[in-house]
Amino acid sequence: MDALRSPRRTGQTEVVTTRKNIGFLSFGHWTDHPRSAVRTASDALLQSVELAEAAEELGVDGAYFRVHHFARQLGTPAPLLAAIGARTRTIEIGTGVVDMRYANPLAFAEDVAAADLLAGGRVQLGVSRGSPEQVIDGWRYFGFRPAEGESDADMARRHTDVFLRAIEGERFAEPNPRPMFPNPPGPLRIEPCSPGLRRRVWWGAASDSTARWAAARGMHLMSSTLKADESGEPLHVQQRRQIEAFREEWAGHDHGFEPRVSVSRSIVAITDDTDRRYFLGGGARDDQFGNIEPGLRAVFGRTYAAEPDELVGQLRDDEAIEAADTLQITVPTQLGVEYNAHLLESILTHVAPELGWR
Repeated sequence: MDALRSPRRTGQTEVVTTRKNIGFLSFGHWTDHPRSAVRTASDALLQSVELAEAAEELGVDGAYFRVHHFARQLGTPAPLLAAIGARTRTIEIGTGVVDMRYANPLAFAEDVAAADLLAGGRVQLGVSRGSPEQVIDGWRYFGFRPAEGESDADMARRHTDVFLRAIEGERFAEPNPRPMFPNPPGPLRIEPCSPGLRRRVWWGAASDSTARWAAARGMHLMSSTLKADESGEPLHVQQRRQIEAFREEWAGHDHGFEPRVSVSRSIVAITDDTDRRYFLGGGARDDQFGNIEPGLRAVFGRTYAAEPDELVGQLRDDEAIEAADTLQITVPTQLGVEYNAHLLESILTHVAPELGWR
């Protein structure tokens, strides 16, 4: 990417502002409530496709979706990614993230490869260990158990390693000597296989150490509005350090392609009375610290909601946004497609050009 502004220093690192890939991140919530524009699972899925179409028309670069099980949210990503891929032409389509504790890595490899082929190679797949769940050890109900001596996080990483080898085209399955259809010589691989998909896998890292783990395996970095608190500093400072650790580790490996880094933020450019009614004075204006599960203290990112001039100043000071090449903007999907498209357009029109992102 071409630099659009002079470099400045954050900590010990010189960072150059560049054009950003800007996407939206949908949590896919639905609820049967009179004030919700998304009342059913059907609404959530169909409106996800419609929002991706609207975002592409506006010039948004990516459509990303959270994946949660046992919740009124989007639980299985491949059909949704395939549907969006068939209805769009240029926008990147991704997840943020798939909990690999729940994933059969070989079946998942087949599903995602098919979606990627239908989308013309536009899938940007975010995977991870997952976040706190709606149920206790929900992966048990999907038929998975950690191996002897493993934690559930270890199991997620093991599933991920198998998945990565599968989408890379590893041939491992012993062929039947009397197959129904002729086989190519040697062991067989998962089909379909989508060339290039292996280079478009991201790991959602909560800590600096898992960011390094992802870099060593050639996965891009996804860092969300929540991160393990490792220093007591603001989220954006801790994330910037995490990004530095990731890139330092990546540089020690010959993966053959360049790393990408995304951060997600809750950002609202207040431009009309509806925005003011929904967001002015609402949401946390400072980072929050707390325990999200036993033994894990986390920092939760603030909400940026202000009129464009003020918002530009606030975002300019966010060191992690500046260090990342991709920004995922969380959207309040229950307010409907039209309103969320308006929020995205406001950022593209009033904020992104002022920050050199466009």
